[in-house]
Amino acid sequence: MNQKKELKVLIVERDELSARLVAKALNIISKNILIARSEVEAVEVCRNHRDIDLILMDYKMTEKNGSEVTGQMRHYNKDVIIIAQTAFGIIGNREKALKAGCNDYISIPIFKTDLLN
Repeated sequence: MNQKKELKVLIVERDELSARLVAKALNIISKNILIARSEVEAVEVCRNHRDIDLILMDYKMTEKNGSEVTGQMRHYNKDVIIIAQTAFGIIGNREKALKAGCNDYISIPIFKTDLLN
């Protein structure tokens, strides 16, 4: 269990309440959770913390598209697990996210058990 507590997680979410809820759910697996409220901030966090293990990213942020941001984050950490999340379960978005370099794609609302799995 201690090994799991060493994970470094970045939550990329523009909505503060949503970010807090996801962070609370992830406290079980990580004691080191970072939050970025924009794509620009997310890329900066990745540049400054190249040891991030997991990124949960709102794929429909306002400034840039998720594909572009994923590529920029991968520039700093090729091995990080990136999971795109969105409330817009539009057909084809999963494939776009995976093609852009995300490891997985989940729809919101996120259930704690699904997230931890």
